[in-house]
Amino acid sequence: MNKSSSPDPVAPPARYIMVGGFLGAGKTTAIARLAASLHARGLKVGLITNDQGSGLVDTAVLRARGFATEEIPGGCFCCRFNSLVDAAGKLTAATRPDVFIAEPVGSCTDLVATVTYPLRRIYADRFTIAPLSVLLDAQRAQRVFGLAEGRAFSEKVLYIYRKQLEEADLIVINKSDTITAPDLARLRETLAREYPHAEILVASARSGDGLDAWFARLLAQDQVARRAMEVDYEIYADGEALLGWLNATVQLAADGEFDANALLEHLARDVQARLDATGGEIAHLKMTFSPEGGLNDIAAVNLVRSDFVPELSLRLDQPVAGGQLILNLRAEAAPETLKAAVEAAVAGLGPRFPGVRAKLDHLEHFRPGKPQPTHRLLSPA
Repeated sequence: MNKSSSPDPVAPPARYIMVGGFLGAGKTTAIARLAASLHARGLKVGLITNDQGSGLVDTAVLRARGFATEEIPGGCFCCRFNSLVDAAGKLTAATRPDVFIAEPVGSCTDLVATVTYPLRRIYADRFTIAPLSVLLDAQRAQRVFGLAEGRAFSEKVLYIYRKQLEEADLIVINKSDTITAPDLARLRETLAREYPHAEILVASARSGDGLDAWFARLLAQDQVARRAMEVDYEIYADGEALLGWLNATVQLAADGEFDANALLEHLARDVQARLDATGGEIAHLKMTFSPEGGLNDIAAVNLVRSDFVPELSLRLDQPVAGGQLILNLRAEAAPETLKAAVEAAVAGLGPRFPGVRAKLDHLEHFRPGKPQPTHRLLSPA
């Protein structure tokens, strides 16, 4: 979208909501809940997903749930600002949303200075900006802040994690139902002490607990202007470069039928075991399977830590004869290590599921490059 292709000038500004958070925080599940809630209020919703590569599980999941979704590959929103605005234009032309919900890359930070402040200054007539929400996984956060034992990322990766929280207007402790009430209270106190400018909310995107209070703030409050935080882009780049990134698509076909749910769970466990043997720490492994001829029916599995268990979040009711599997893997490990683990696990599907043939159609593996923001404004005015 540019000035010459602006929407109807009499149309009211659309609401722009950005939901950030580190890899594995549960953003996509929360966004799907938010979109459904807004739709139930009679609002038209457009979703924009973002990734360093192409072929996103998040996009497949959101589209399968019936939401108009545009995908911006090839870099963070901060580095693809014009593409972000163009994506909003595409959704406007197709559905004229009342609300845009944007999900940035899970390793991205500095979103206020590079995304929301430029939107406020350049496109103030087109958007009203909601407070920036940053979600966190309650169990991962306990480890980051020294409240629980367990594997964690290196300090330069954690620099990004902490910077995400530093710029948040709303910090949402997601997956709150996975830790005890006393642990939750300690985590909340720690976050309030570390980030006194932010409002701390507690929710579970899976169960729905606490979401209404968060959604109400996103609709009723506007982002408050304050000086954007300082970011050391050398440390930021080093942290991103420690993360391996892999996206793949696999075509599956069988002589008869097979259980796609069981296949996804097995593949996730196999990749997990292979990476665990190398010492790599998984940030997020997620996969979807779309059967041939299916009408938006998909199976989906998620793994958010190396020492956790894969969870089947969406399930197919019937066996299938074939279809497409999309796999996204992010971990603190060399991209070549991710590639070797995924290729070996995919090759092992045939022996484990007799009659199933797996063909890797596409595989990209890399480390993210140094962020190069299109704009960086310390204030919106």
